[in-house]
Amino acid sequence: MDEGALKSFLEETFAWLHSHPELSYEEHETTAKLKELLTDKHITLLGLPLATGAAAEIGRSGPLVALRADIDGLPITEASGLPYASQNRGRMHACGHDFHAAALLGAAILLKEHEADLPGRVRLIFQPAEENPGGARKVLETGILKGAGAIFALHTSPLLPVGTLGLSPGPVMAAVDRFVIRFRGQGCHAAHPDRGVDVITLAAHFISALQTLVSRNCDPFAANLVSITRVSAGNTWNVLPETAELEGTARSMTKEDRRLIRDRLHALAQGEAAAFGGEALIDWQAGPPPTTNDAGWTDFALAVARRQGFALQDAPKSLAGEDFAYYQEQFPGVFASIGTGLSAPNHSPEFIADPAALLPGARLLAALAAGALGKLAGDSVYTAGL
Repeated sequence: MDEGALKSFLEETFAWLHSHPELSYEEHETTAKLKELLTDKHITLLGLPLATGAAAEIGRSGPLVALRADIDGLPITEASGLPYASQNRGRMHACGHDFHAAALLGAAILLKEHEADLPGRVRLIFQPAEENPGGARKVLETGILKGAGAIFALHTSPLLPVGTLGLSPGPVMAAVDRFVIRFRGQGCHAAHPDRGVDVITLAAHFISALQTLVSRNCDPFAANLVSITRVSAGNTWNVLPETAELEGTARSMTKEDRRLIRDRLHALAQGEAAAFGGEALIDWQAGPPPTTNDAGWTDFALAVARRQGFALQDAPKSLAGEDFAYYQEQFPGVFASIGTGLSAPNHSPEFIADPAALLPGARLLAALAAGALGKLAGDSVYTAGL
């Protein structure tokens, strides 16, 4: 496929995907469309025993490298004004997963053209449910990536202009944990607080003390965050309730800080509860670990991107999470931010990804995969990428 035809194909595919967003684990129409396009381009589909999502493979015997794109949208009503805006009210591709999927399709087409010469196999993963999150774990549980030597992914960035790639070694996105704390005391008449255990005052003291968890326990040069995002207690004006429930999130960039925050939060909640004569029940729900780029493969990816003509800068780090991190727990991975034009932020109703970045993104993914195979196979011809 010549450059003009590929560019048109990518833009048309992106527009269709953007206008048909589906939520996590509901990406049935998206999955069908992706499989149709892969089949049309004579790319081998693989069995992926999940209700949504798709997998395919290009190449021949030898090392295995993976490319991943997520495919789910968000429960947002679009306000971008695009001519190809969402046709599914209350659903929007506000994080660029439509861009990721289209770019991966483009990479697949480019790799297919060189399939006979590839020194190994490239496995393409169109992953469901990144926003939920958890889709990456379900993909890993299928065993479809067993033996992979490396994995690569791009993510749209409204902070970078088209033609720019943000990439750094080490942690670039945070571990994301959720917690629910239920304080239990003794309900009583508001006129007689001495006859009960006031969980509202208990919760207020805990919330105030929690603000010191990061500032007085973590390295001040590290990026960590703990926030209470929901408080629920009582249902009338003259009764002190028996329970108060708090919900929040903890974000951290290292395994050590993640463990420290969890342990200190538990100790603080239990200690405050004991001091007031109540008790604390804590439900800690661990999400994705930190998204941490392998140093060696990051150097390799930077070299490939430089040859592809990208302007390079450090990754715009974020305390948001990304379930690509689950893959990086299993094998080396690189997660790069590709500039898609300055716009409203990800997860905004006005977010826009410039389709001009699609073809460069597709070329970069293809070059990363081919080059990684060359590196793993010791094939000097392909070490530099396509």
